[in-house]
Amino acid sequence: MNNFGRALSALIASAAVITGTASCSEKNKTKPSDVRPNESSTETSRADSAKKPTGSMEITWLADYDLNRSEGERPAALAIFEDIYGGKINYVQTTPENKLSKLEEMLGAGEEVDMFPYEDGVFPEGTSRSLFQPLDPYFEELGMEEDGLWDDIKDIAEIFKYKDQHYVVPYALSEPYLLTYSRALFSSLGIEDPYTLYKEGKWDWNAFTGMINKFTESETSAHHFGISGFYGEAILASTGHTVINFDGNSFTNNIGDPYIESAEALMNDLRVRWLYNSHWSDMYLHDQNTLFYCSRDWTLPISDKYNADYDIMAVPFPKTPGADKNYISCRANARMLVNNSEKGSAVATYLKCERLAVTELKDSAKEQALKSITEEQYNAIQDYLDPSKVTPVFDFGYGMSSRMYGNGYYTFESRGVMDNITSVLLESGNPYGNWAELRDRLSPVIDEELAKYNN
Repeated sequence: MNNFGRALSALIASAAVITGTASCSEKNKTKPSDVRPNESSTETSRADSAKKPTGSMEITWLADYDLNRSEGERPAALAIFEDIYGGKINYVQTTPENKLSKLEEMLGAGEEVDMFPYEDGVFPEGTSRSLFQPLDPYFEELGMEEDGLWDDIKDIAEIFKYKDQHYVVPYALSEPYLLTYSRALFSSLGIEDPYTLYKEGKWDWNAFTGMINKFTESETSAHHFGISGFYGEAILASTGHTVINFDGNSFTNNIGDPYIESAEALMNDLRVRWLYNSHWSDMYLHDQNTLFYCSRDWTLPISDKYNADYDIMAVPFPKTPGADKNYISCRANARMLVNNSEKGSAVATYLKCERLAVTELKDSAKEQALKSITEEQYNAIQDYLDPSKVTPVFDFGYGMSSRMYGNGYYTFESRGVMDNITSVLLESGNPYGNWAELRDRLSPVIDEELAKYNN
């Protein structure tokens, strides 16, 4: 092992850093922890042949959150980047709402920006506006061909391949949409555990609606709901089909797809039967009046804390009947290389550090997670984010203009196409009647927006 490889191995094994793969929206939901010594002593082969890249490793990062120290400690990726590669991240702060406009402003003024967060609105909109450049010339610095480093997530990068170039290279998946429930409640009703059905490959829409029907038919004095939380995006993803199809070069309108229609029909059915509880909460409420609560996984620790006696568990949204795969909605964690940046090598090296933190510090990440959720919950979520066991679905309609994704959540006009597709049929008294009417209202808007991208 060369000296550089030894240093990297030692840092991975014993550095005191923050671990975890929190995405942008989770940046304030995780607590720092120390990596325990020697946790990765058997996983240092990737460091054995590591070579230190040349050139400046100083990066300017524009975002609404800092990648540097938090509460006096360093994130794992930063520790590797600083101590092994001699890197440095200069943080330029902006607001969540103004990130893209701030980036355009800085580029127009000739100011240096090298790295930018990947999130909704960045791809394909930002790419089509020439705000970013591909990472393909820097695959060596990424370690793309290093044995095992990217193997389990390489195919995810291919989903984002745009005109034979890789602008988005995710280093991890995070924030799956989950259905949280109480095993204690299910047991009292004689309903089979959804997690058991998931492991047996039997967790589908039929099982889901059958449970809801049994629960709501057992009403006593209070009305029973089948589900609460926001589940429109989750149910659409569970079909494995997207509203916007993408072949790597052009986008097509798929709003008329029968699988999309079936998801919308299920949403509408639960609403019109008054089985959807529209009351918003940031956790599962064990009031015995609602069977499932849908949200991203960051609410699970809150649900556990306030429902300690009710054996809380979570599963992905069920698959469509007859499907051979579980399709899920989740986040792709990635960073973008800004157009005109001369620090492509440094940005790619930092991305490799993010990937090393994910793959080499699993034990410490688990130890931190077990402070707020159970080991069974943690292991289940790892399965739900494992590309060999589930298939993540990314609908690029969420990454387009405000007409597609919206700039508010209050009116039909301000929400945009994708928000309306996943929201309107959940609302009581919506003015659009049924899916066919809503589809016909939104389809021309999609066509107009896609014409801008395809031309």
